Amino acid sequence: MIRVDFLGPMGIEPMEVDVSSLEELSKILKQNEEIAQWLDDCAVAVNDTMVTSLHVELSSGDRVSLLPPVCGG
Repeated sequence: MIRVDFLGPMGIEPMEVDVSSLEELSKILKQNEEIAQWLDDCAVAVNDTMVTSLHVELSSGDRVSLLPPVCGG
């Protein structure tokens, strides 16, 4: 199982899913309207390492974090 954390103002509870790649995870997340509205603007980290491609393999126990853009000073 992969843990997905939705950080910042997203206000979505973490979830666990059984997937083997970010591409597969993306397809699942796009089915949820509440999550889908954030996906195009979020940065993605796998096990605290930023990634820029959906072609990342995942293993059981991995953690994917979705980081929306935020303003601050």
